[in-house]
Amino acid sequence: MKYIKYSLILLVFAMTSCDLGSEPALEGTKLQAMAGEWWVQLYAAGEDQGIGYHLVTTANTAENNETDLIVDDHGLLEPYDYPPIKVISKVSLAGMTFNASTDLPNLNTGASAVSILEGKIIKGAATTPGGNKTDSIYVKFEFKEVPGEQYEYAGYRRTGFREDEH
Repeated sequence: MKYIKYSLILLVFAMTSCDLGSEPALEGTKLQAMAGEWWVQLYAAGEDQGIGYHLVTTANTAENNETDLIVDDHGLLEPYDYPPIKVISKVSLAGMTFNASTDLPNLNTGASAVSILEGKIIKGAATTPGGNKTDSIYVKFEFKEVPGEQYEYAGYRRTGFREDEH
């Protein structure tokens, strides 16, 4: 009887200590349509630089607004003598475009400032090597230390399918 009494007390305590409130509404970030992982190739003066595909990410900032998007190439181009890029670019969510912005501070320590000249994300416009449809990205930029030399990242949103990985 003693064990039943304690078991009932524990059961009542356990049942009353649970939060039976409603689940919170889960929302995405304001720039989630432009944020993601992208397989891109590097072009200079319109010519493919022949270094293959590299992963670049775009993400919202901590402010979670509709105008500031982080563009980060994770320094993957450093072995090819290109400085790393990590900037907070101004964007227009309505048009899915990158606004022209000069001399953006490069968040990679010691790296040259970067100017975003133009760019765009187009929904469903890319076909991956595996034949999947996904978004395309294009960003044209130049480094402050090398004015006049313009570069482009062009590629597609990472799908996660094995046949689309590089």
